[in-house]
Amino acid sequence: MSLPELGRLGFGGAGIGNLYRAMSDDVADATLAASWDAGIRYFDTAPHYGLGLSERRLGAFLTTKPRDEFVISTKVGRILEPVANPSGARDSQGFDVPADVVRRWDPSEAGIRRSIEDSLERTGLDRIDIAYLHDPDVYDLDAGIKQALPALEKLRAEGLVAAIGVGANSADALRECVLGADLDVIMLAGRYSLLEQPAVTDLLPLCQERNVMVANCGVYNSGLLARPVVPEHANYNYAPAPANILAKAKALAACCDEFGVELPAAALQFAAAHPAVCNVVVGASTAEQISQTAARMAAEIPAALWAALVARGLLGESLVHV
Repeated sequence: MSLPELGRLGFGGAGIGNLYRAMSDDVADATLAASWDAGIRYFDTAPHYGLGLSERRLGAFLTTKPRDEFVISTKVGRILEPVANPSGARDSQGFDVPADVVRRWDPSEAGIRRSIEDSLERTGLDRIDIAYLHDPDVYDLDAGIKQALPALEKLRAEGLVAAIGVGANSADALRECVLGADLDVIMLAGRYSLLEQPAVTDLLPLCQERNVMVANCGVYNSGLLARPVVPEHANYNYAPAPANILAKAKALAACCDEFGVELPAAALQFAAAHPAVCNVVVGASTAEQISQTAARMAAEIPAALWAALVARGLLGESLVHV
């Protein structure tokens, strides 16, 4: 089973899982429709996103499309189990949904198979194209490598998924996974962006050496690079940005502005340009955000901007692949 091309842009499904705030089914569907109209054909989701809501909404949309025209990835490692919720408590991990199920770490083969089966049921699709082990370093990296990744290799050999990988925020953890298994793709979150590039020293060269594709996500660093003007108070790694990080983001924005370029456009195109990166996955909560993202990815950026960023010490010369 071969994996189709992912395209330059991918859709990240956390937002349609009610990340931080609720959205209606209609808004979620319109956001997905705008993604499709913009030419996006790679869609990523996870059971974690809205306790299954993202998978259900994405499946409801994609089941109306020709199955061979899109690629869908989801995650394994977190099982969702129903619990009583008589008080109507809300999820405690950032999603505005009822806490009617709980997440449980399960890297076993039985857990991985159950996770895929549950995702197929939630999406209503006949197959998952890419299965990522989700954040193993948050739970037990060693168990993830020794139990979950061999289970994923077995599922791939059986033809139940076309490709396997790992998604994480840690470049070091992803490197250990690439060394520990025969992976097809990794999802790198926030560690190769215009703001910071810790993945560039070891992880990205290793992926090139082993022919492991890199889907780059979190390229706005929790929204810090998502606006042309960096606000005084912004998040970084899902927490308030430290002063030094905020200062660097503002310096990046100011340099971009001098060349008539929006900071998010530079951030997107920088994140996509490394030769190891096959796709940039960006989340959205409205159709307008999708249209804006597509326009920014297509925007003309003068080479002089990259040279200026290097000259000001904001970017290493060896990092410029645009």
